[in-house]
Amino acid sequence: MQERLIVDGYNMIGAWPQLNYLKQHDDIEAARDLLLEEISNYSAYQGIETWVVFDAQFVPGLSQSYEKYNCHVVFTSEGQTADSYIEAMIKDQIGVLKTVTVATSDLAEQRLIFQQGAIRKSARELLNDVEHTQKTIREGDDHYHRSGYRRRVPWSYLQLEQLKGLLDHLSHED
Repeated sequence: MQERLIVDGYNMIGAWPQLNYLKQHDDIEAARDLLLEEISNYSAYQGIETWVVFDAQFVPGLSQSYEKYNCHVVFTSEGQTADSYIEAMIKDQIGVLKTVTVATSDLAEQRLIFQQGAIRKSARELLNDVEHTQKTIREGDDHYHRSGYRRRVPWSYLQLEQLKGLLDHLSHED
């Protein structure tokens, strides 16, 4: 099972406190770089291929894609939104052997993502997952074994832990 995470970059920058602070202090480049660094660590640990899409909002006229910190980084062309780029991108990505998750808090975009069969993750959920992964990396994790073994289920370890927590919570309700 191949997992792909597609991140609406400026959506995360506007929602994550540390990144938004940098943006508010006119350091959007540092905010983008920090986002890529944080996402890279998360996706490497989780074994997820990651794309971060920025629209031309802050870099007009620039259309490019490259790799940085093991993430695919895309700046859309001027006039093209990250949302429209992501919508076009996921049409060909979803399949039986591929799980696509799109990180955005844009409600209209979330609806389109669901319609096309992708999973959506809000900016807050992604931040929580990134912070949980950082904590796990710092403190160690008995469940993490980098051996080349790949699960045959479409759920990441973090998603399985969240489902287990939900099951435990529902089991204890009377």
